[in-house]
Amino acid sequence: MRRILRTKTIGTKVSLVLLTIAITSCNSLKRVGENELLVKRNTIFTDSIKVNDEDIESLILQNPNSTILGYPLRLNLYNLAKKNPDSSFQAWLYRKEKREERLIKLLSRKQVVRLGESFLVKGLSETLKKIGEAPVILDTTETKRTLERLSAYYRGQGYLNNNTSYTIDSLAKRQRAEVIYQITLGKPFIIDSVGHNIASPAIDSLYQLNKAEAFIQKGDQFNIGDFSKERERLAAVFGNNGVYNFQESSIKFDILSDTTKIANDQQMGVILNIDDLRKRGEGLVTTEPYKVSRFENINIYTDFLFDERDSELQFIRYEGYTIFYRNKLRFKPKTLADAIFFEKDSVYSDIDKVRTYRQISNLGVFKYPTINFETDSTGTRLSSNIYLAARPKYSFGANLDVTHSNIQQIGMALSPSLQARNLFKGAENLSLSARLSIGNSSDPNIQDNRFFNIQEYGADLSLDFPRIWFPFFKTSRLIPSYTLPRTRISLGTSFQQNIGLDKQTFNSILGYSWTPSEKINHGVELLNVQFVNNVRPEQFFRFYRSSYADLDGIADNYQDDATLVDLFVIPEGSDEPQLSIPDGTDGFIEAVETNAVSGITNEDRVDVLRIEERRERLTEDNLIFASNYTLNLNNRTDITDNNFFRFRFKFESAGNLLSGLSNLIPFDEEDDKLEVLDVPFSQYLKGETEFVKYWDLRRSNVLAFRSFFGIAVPYGNSNSIPFVRSYFAGGANDNRGWFPYSLGPGRTDAINDFNEANLKIALNLEYRFPIAGNFKGALFADAGNIWNVFDNVEDPDAKFVGISSLADIALGSGFGLRYDFTYFLFRVDLGFKTYNPAEEISKRWFRDYNFANSVLQIGINYPF
Repeated sequence: MRRILRTKTIGTKVSLVLLTIAITSCNSLKRVGENELLVKRNTIFTDSIKVNDEDIESLILQNPNSTILGYPLRLNLYNLAKKNPDSSFQAWLYRKEKREERLIKLLSRKQVVRLGESFLVKGLSETLKKIGEAPVILDTTETKRTLERLSAYYRGQGYLNNNTSYTIDSLAKRQRAEVIYQITLGKPFIIDSVGHNIASPAIDSLYQLNKAEAFIQKGDQFNIGDFSKERERLAAVFGNNGVYNFQESSIKFDILSDTTKIANDQQMGVILNIDDLRKRGEGLVTTEPYKVSRFENINIYTDFLFDERDSELQFIRYEGYTIFYRNKLRFKPKTLADAIFFEKDSVYSDIDKVRTYRQISNLGVFKYPTINFETDSTGTRLSSNIYLAARPKYSFGANLDVTHSNIQQIGMALSPSLQARNLFKGAENLSLSARLSIGNSSDPNIQDNRFFNIQEYGADLSLDFPRIWFPFFKTSRLIPSYTLPRTRISLGTSFQQNIGLDKQTFNSILGYSWTPSEKINHGVELLNVQFVNNVRPEQFFRFYRSSYADLDGIADNYQDDATLVDLFVIPEGSDEPQLSIPDGTDGFIEAVETNAVSGITNEDRVDVLRIEERRERLTEDNLIFASNYTLNLNNRTDITDNNFFRFRFKFESAGNLLSGLSNLIPFDEEDDKLEVLDVPFSQYLKGETEFVKYWDLRRSNVLAFRSFFGIAVPYGNSNSIPFVRSYFAGGANDNRGWFPYSLGPGRTDAINDFNEANLKIALNLEYRFPIAGNFKGALFADAGNIWNVFDNVEDPDAKFVGISSLADIALGSGFGLRYDFTYFLFRVDLGFKTYNPAEEISKRWFRDYNFANSVLQIGINYPF
């Protein structure tokens, strides 16, 4: 009987699924007329070979309705809307006698009219139509226009005699159709000769020097795109070799008109024509030869105002530059000259013009500049006028945020900032920012009765300037000014109250950055110094509750030991004794370390020592004296580009300088560790790489992949990595099946409140697709974990021991919803533990794969 019931249940579920599919299938045709066909698919064949090129497919004028995993969501939303909501309302209103009269008496005539315009009557349908998508009904007129576009495209590829046709396949389904476009290409046309006719001698000379790199060569297949590339190439060649006023419209191409030759051999000749400069004036258009121009005067106007007369300006001359100013020159002449890439008597170059714009903007003290050019009567001597408008010397800003986190129920943060520009007349910008946040926490360990019982405050002071400052060494030859070099010096501090151990942090950075091209960026932090002081280390077990629970659980086994009785207290409302904090916890650990606990098992002793090792590491003060280098590569062209890669490499070394100084300066030593200001300094090497790749899958569908590997190895003065430099796993930007810090290390099961380690592997794959309007969706799979390696952690479950440890890589998967606000993207993801290495081997797959054990992650912008 039970088996029969189960069979019936399964049959019922299958029937419901089939019924749902049937309903949705019918719904897709709701707006399709009896003699109409819904476009279901388009296929293009060239010489019987199927085309899978999105650029070619984009030429089709009628594409099928968009789908999400094969389901036409937007089409069905559109079909849910009433076709004529006004008519439907009127029909309902007059369907029964006196209905209108009763409504008027109940509401009023005006309100009845408004009811017809209400959201429920009309607005809902309009909204559904707006976010939905009307059915794409086959229109053979558009199909023929598509054939014309396809034919034109292939003619541009050299197949001038191509033939096109189409067929309509009903797909054996009612009112659905596939359109098949067929193109017979034929033999392509080949360029058999390339000639030129250039009017200006200067242009002709430059062309002869650079014609070897031309995109149009004898023997090439005709391609209309090559002509556009060649036009752009020549314009760049001339513009970067002195022809400041070259007009790309001067370039024209002629195809030889030998029809007999074209018909028989399908070959063609090309003539490049470059006309003289066209000038328009007083209703007449005149021409004159292009000429190579050199700079005679370079004028820089600081504090330029268009409504003031030039007679009020003063000027100075500096290394071939004339600098105009009012009242008092507020900028060092060298700073201005270094930002200008034009030099007296040098040949004009478009590249120098672009670099000048970028470097002036990079100074951060001017608004976007204006650059004009004038020539003398010969057309060979050029004057450049660079107009600069200074930004205000001082600016003030403030941000007020309301926050919520796992630390505080509600919080407010105020962040005022003050910026002083051009501090020492060399475009040095000083920024002073402060942070003050207060919040409410219900943590019972906080003995503060005020509503805002936690707070954090701090300040940062930074100075940056547009050059590399390196004592006793000139870097301008290695890092020229066109790479936008910057130096940043910063000091910062922060203080916490009633937050964990109430850390006090002090940091200082001397760093450099430069950008040789739009795709490459280098960053060096010569000094990155951070000091972390834990004000209340005795509160460790009050805030790290999992560590306390483990320690108290072990102590319960020995609470009858007479020497340990004073370490326990009975909390209010409980009958079970617990270790007091901090006396009880410290006393029990000390008793275990000195072998004063009778009968303790070796396993319990090892566990207590591990807890103590973690407590010492998280409560000890840290002094990190590091240097690092970062390389960023990115070939993304713009924000709409979804076919690109991004690569980041970072290497950091800490403690080596202090270790070297210890040979000259006698540092204090305690427990075989050198100390500076009574704090052991950290010594380690750390390296990490990250690679991100995007694939455009057509129609705004994107596949994104990320891989990350990082390792930090302690040595010398350290046997572990500071907590602030360790790795963690889980969270909205990592493995979304786990909360932050809750995954790993290795196959351990979230043994601590904040799990961290010194080796990390992460792999992420995400499929992103549009849903409706600004709503977007995603399916994702996140793999990775953290491990301990080459440090003082002895737990075999947490250590990376080789290839076999890769079996501990966790897998989380799920789906997400995003809303695009243009300037940022709001993201909600639901992750599921797909493969959990913390479980027994036989229970690792899909053990907690359900909504009850899912993890909700909220983030801003994409995770990678």
